[in-house]
Amino acid sequence: MSKRVTSSRGSADRIRCLREEAEDLASYSKEELVRIIREVGFSCNGCGQCCTSSYNGHVFLLDADLPGVREIDPDALIPAPDFEYGDQFGTLYVSGYALRVRDDGTCCFLTSDRRCSIYDHRFFICRIYPYMLHREPDADGVVDWRQISGLGDHGEYHLPIDEEAAKLMADEVLSYEIAFLNQQIGFWEAIQCHFTEHNLRHVRKTYDAAIRRFRSGEPVFVMVYADGSFTRHSVTAEEYRGF
Repeated sequence: MSKRVTSSRGSADRIRCLREEAEDLASYSKEELVRIIREVGFSCNGCGQCCTSSYNGHVFLLDADLPGVREIDPDALIPAPDFEYGDQFGTLYVSGYALRVRDDGTCCFLTSDRRCSIYDHRFFICRIYPYMLHREPDADGVVDWRQISGLGDHGEYHLPIDEEAAKLMADEVLSYEIAFLNQQIGFWEAIQCHFTEHNLRHVRKTYDAAIRRFRSGEPVFVMVYADGSFTRHSVTAEEYRGF
């Protein structure tokens, strides 16, 4: 038997958790992050691994990134994978856009010699990588912040980073994480309003059926949250082959 979850309850729970995380982030020590950045001493060695879906899934874009993508190549935008919600008519919902990848999983802006073709205009998450903040449990189940992504998988480590450079990076990391959480909160608040206004509800059985149709190659409708509103797209799994 499928379990129905009303949009108000599902979105309210998520909003509460996201706000708690935002409050926790507000008290996170910038000095500690600076120390970690200097201790890790990451330096890119041009391997290009971070620009592939096999290492990092998809590049999620903030609203602030979108004007730049649209100016460079509007076709580089794709509804972010891992559709997060659905309504009783089988329409799926996701909290933003991602960068399209090629069939081999490489970013559409990665050149054949593993260089970024738009490096001077790269997007927010690309600029702070690999210093993303994630709250997750450790081996003992204690939830705390994890500061590094892909540690040891690529790049060089333990190289000198001066304090001013580390401070600038820490500012960007914290700015990114705040913007990301605000975008997620905005998405779930928009879900509440949209579902109430249009008398929609989330039905898990219908959501699962839509995901199965998508995976089998059928087109599905996806509502993408960006710039404070939803935009409707029709997508197929073929467009996500590289993910």
